[in-house]
Amino acid sequence: MLGWTVYIVEGERGALYTGITTSLARRWLEHGGRSGRGARFFRTQRPKELVYVEVAADRGNALRREAQIKRLARARKLSLIAAHRAHAP
Repeated sequence: MLGWTVYIVEGERGALYTGITTSLARRWLEHGGRSGRGARFFRTQRPKELVYVEVAADRGNALRREAQIKRLARARKLSLIAAHRAHAP
């Protein structure tokens, strides 16, 4: 059984992309590589940094959390990222 992760990537121009995956390493390579399997978002700017990671219990919870984060205003997303960084080891 694969674990699901909700993540936010900051693009090279500061835009924020939210997604879900079962493998952050694989998804990062897809976003940054030329495989053509990355998100359309990264066709106009390269990914710069993984700024937020949250583990979800299952795919359904990951999808719901992704949608919830995507609905947040940019300022709220930045606050979420700042809080996450403050609690990171």
